[in-house]
Amino acid sequence: MKYTQLGRTGLKVSRLVVGTMNFGPQTDEPTSHGILDAALDAGLNFVDTANVYGWGENKGRTEEIIGTWFAQGGGRREKTVLATKVYGSMSRRSETWPNEDRLSALNIRRAVDASLKRLRTDYIDLYQFHHIDRRTPFEEIWQAVDVLIQQGKILYAGSSNFPGYKIAQANETAARRGMVGLVSEQCLYNLAERRAEMEVLPAAQEYGLGVIPWSPLHGGLLGGVIKKEAQGGRRASGRSADALASTAVRAQVQAYEDLLDKHGLEPGETALAWLLTRPGVTGPIVGPRTVEQLDSALRALELELSDEVLTALDEIFPGTGPSPEAFAW
Repeated sequence: MKYTQLGRTGLKVSRLVVGTMNFGPQTDEPTSHGILDAALDAGLNFVDTANVYGWGENKGRTEEIIGTWFAQGGGRREKTVLATKVYGSMSRRSETWPNEDRLSALNIRRAVDASLKRLRTDYIDLYQFHHIDRRTPFEEIWQAVDVLIQQGKILYAGSSNFPGYKIAQANETAARRGMVGLVSEQCLYNLAERRAEMEVLPAAQEYGLGVIPWSPLHGGLLGGVIKKEAQGGRRASGRSADALASTAVRAQVQAYEDLLDKHGLEPGETALAWLLTRPGVTGPIVGPRTVEQLDSALRALELELSDEVLTALDEIFPGTGPSPEAFAW
C-alpha cells in the first residue's frame, strides 16, 4: 500500500480513501463490514463518512454501520484514520428546527457528540465542514473547533465543497488565533470536472491542504458507461445520465473509452490513476458497493499511465487553466 502525508500534517493516510455513502442505502451492514475489512487487509487506512449519510429517515445510519464495525475490535479503530462531516440537518421532520444544521458553535457541539455516539469512538481524526456557512463567521467556527481539540474529541479540521477564497479566509482566521486551521479539502474533481484546478487546488496547495477528490468517476461517466450500455449492462443514472444527454459529452466519453481500449486500460482504474498523478491530491474517494468494486479500485494504485496516455487524456478532457489566466491574462 502507498501512503502519503495528509496535507502539511504528520498524519499518514492511504492514497485511496474508502467512501461509505453507499453503506446503508445501497449496501447492507454485513457487506459494508466485509468491504471495510477487505480495505483494512489491503492497507487502506482512510475511511470517510458524514453524519447525514443514510439520508432521509435514516440519517446517521452510515455512521452507525461504521460504529458496529469498530465495536468488533481487532484493532479496527486504532488502524483507521476516521473522517466525518458536519453541516446538513439531521432532523427527520419536514422542517429543520433552528440550530439543527450549519456551522454554529451550538450545532458543531451537538453534532460531534452525536457522531461520536453513532461511531462508537471517543475521537474523530478529521472533522470536516461539509459546506460553507455564509451565516457563521470563521471566528466562531474556530472557537468551537478549538474546544473540541482541547477536549480530545477531534484531531484535525478539514473542509468540503469550499471555494478557494473560503479556504483562504478560513486559514487566515485560524492563523490569527494561533491554530493549525484546515488541513484538507474534499472537492468534486475528476477528468470530466476540472474546474477545481482554477482556484480550489491552488488555494489548497498554497495553504498546505491535502486534496481529497469525491466522485472520481463522475457518477460512473468515466467507468466505461457507453461500453456497458452497448453490452446490456448497467445504464447511466444521475450525474452520468445527465451528462451523456449532451451530444458533445457523449462524443468526449466515447473518445475516452476508445483511447483506453487502444491501450488495453480499464476506464474506472484509469480515472483513479489519473487523479493520483495530480499535484496536491492526497487520494480520491472510492465508494464501493461490493468487495469486487474495491478490488478494481485497488488496481489503480499499481497503474502507471504513460506520457502518451496522459497527453491524450488532457486533449480529450482539457483543464480550465489556473486563475487568473483561465479568464484573463
